[in-house]
Amino acid sequence: MTEDKVTITLNGKTTECPVLIGTENEHAINIDKLREDTGFVTLDFGYKNTGATTSKITFLDGELGILRYRGYDIADLAENSNFVEVAYSLLYGELPTAAQLADFNQKLKDNSDVPAEVAAILKAMPKGTHPMAQLSAVTIALSGVYKDGAKLTEENYINMLAKFPVLVAMVIRNSQGLDFVANDKNLDYVANFLQMAFGKPASNVLVDAMDKLLILHADHEQNCSTSTVRMVGSSNANIYASITGGISALWGPLHGGANQAVLEQLEAIEKDGGDTAKFVAMAKDKNSGFRLMGFGHRVYKNFDPRAKIIKKSCDEVLKDLGVVDKKLTIAMELEQAALNDDYFVSRKLYPNVDFYSGIIYQAIGFPTDTFTTLFALGRLPGWVSQWKEMKENKEPIGRPRQIYLGAPLRSYVAVSER
Repeated sequence: MTEDKVTITLNGKTTECPVLIGTENEHAINIDKLREDTGFVTLDFGYKNTGATTSKITFLDGELGILRYRGYDIADLAENSNFVEVAYSLLYGELPTAAQLADFNQKLKDNSDVPAEVAAILKAMPKGTHPMAQLSAVTIALSGVYKDGAKLTEENYINMLAKFPVLVAMVIRNSQGLDFVANDKNLDYVANFLQMAFGKPASNVLVDAMDKLLILHADHEQNCSTSTVRMVGSSNANIYASITGGISALWGPLHGGANQAVLEQLEAIEKDGGDTAKFVAMAKDKNSGFRLMGFGHRVYKNFDPRAKIIKKSCDEVLKDLGVVDKKLTIAMELEQAALNDDYFVSRKLYPNVDFYSGIIYQAIGFPTDTFTTLFALGRLPGWVSQWKEMKENKEPIGRPRQIYLGAPLRSYVAVSER
């Protein structure tokens, strides 16, 4: 290995792999030519050590608890920016001027109406259909209305960003058997979404908390759903199909469904009598098989930087609403246990963003099974920006390799002889 390349020799065949160094001193070995030159591939379950792309959008350091969008620290953005401004910066690489932001906001409002045919799909879906399935259906249905979704045009990603909060609000209403609320283009992006979801104006505290939650979820590097969006898009699938792929990937409890899992666990603890000490003890017992949801993170080996920010909003929302709920009391007791018990502190099993977001969503009044649609709303700018970047870079179609472990060649045997 030299500073700029790694030489690999396998079975007498040699390849030279360039060493890449990212802006934040991340090191990577480019193995593009490995199979072509040596006949070998690498095996990396879950792609935990494999970079599938280069990107200028998000930087994440799980060891140090760093998250930045386009170079801007997440705490700085959450404190001083708003979701629409963050979405603009993810898309275009820079924070907008006042004129650019006003123009962007206007474009989002002008393109926010959802076609009646798409809205009708929600009413036609079987009762009890999970909100994420509903959201997937209406998102892919947009491709039937807008035929040029595979083209890299501003119209396509503005269209997606503009209509998505309306779709999410409609899904939330439909899941409860409620009528849709009219889209109000006089309201800002987040305030309009909350009004459409609940049928009444939201307080400034709730709008601010929702705005921060959406910012915190706006992008997160090459996670499961984002990688799925890029993979689907790499086949030249349209933006609506690509985003639908991301919605489906996000649905799972190991990804976007984690905040729903947090509330379901709190409900289970409440039904059991609400003894948090019992469940903390179970979490510390490796033989119990019990795991507390919403603590620790697959990427962050330190405190989740997003959790620090949203904890403050969580306290403000609970105070503003004057909510008294046994599940929230249980959540606060679990939080204190995790922050003060050496078992959790030494293992850095701190409350993560899913823990606090679930509490806020519950307090605001969102049904538990709609939580993941809110995550999707937040993650949308990242998905669209990643799709846009993938198209701009003219990246090849995604095609992972495998190591075959099945039966070798064998002859067919007739049914009568088996």
